[in-house]
Amino acid sequence: MKSGTRAVGVAASDGASEGDPSVLCGAAVRADRVVDGFSFATCTVGGTDATDAIASLPVLEREDVQYVLLAGVAPAWFNLIDLSRLAGTVGRPVLSVSFEESAGLEPALREAFADEALAGRLETYERLPPRERVTVNDETVFVRAVDCDDARAVVRAFTPEGGRPEPLRVARLAARGARRWSLDGKRTPGRE
Repeated sequence: MKSGTRAVGVAASDGASEGDPSVLCGAAVRADRVVDGFSFATCTVGGTDATDAIASLPVLEREDVQYVLLAGVAPAWFNLIDLSRLAGTVGRPVLSVSFEESAGLEPALREAFADEALAGRLETYERLPPRERVTVNDETVFVRAVDCDDARAVVRAFTPEGGRPEPLRVARLAARGARRWSLDGKRTPGRE
């Protein structure tokens, strides 16, 4: 992969309880680890607006971004991301990367939600592509991919060391910083 190939990593820093805002950061990072853009949005802890909030990130309007990497599929306490809808909206491959082995989210969804709230989340969850185990730098991650021919190569190209792709590492740091800033400054972050 060329060193100038760009991916936007999207990570969240959640609020303390259901209904609170979760800060989303989209960080544009080149394969050679150069960071060249950020944007922020919020979604609702326990809500259903994560897909739309991510799609609204201005950094995803950039034509030079080739991939979108997400930190998991359920930020903000089960605010599930519809990967196929997101890929169709932003017009590029979407890869969700998780870092722990799991039997799946269905039991936790059934425990936390009921009725229509559960049905909608289960419908979104069941449409997700299967997770693929990927070994990168002697660590294991789990990847779901939409519209991507070689998810393994993409994840490896953006992971120069350790097991966390650089766009996700940077986005996580920025989301946490924005959340701390918003709490310390008594501000609710919006899109920038």
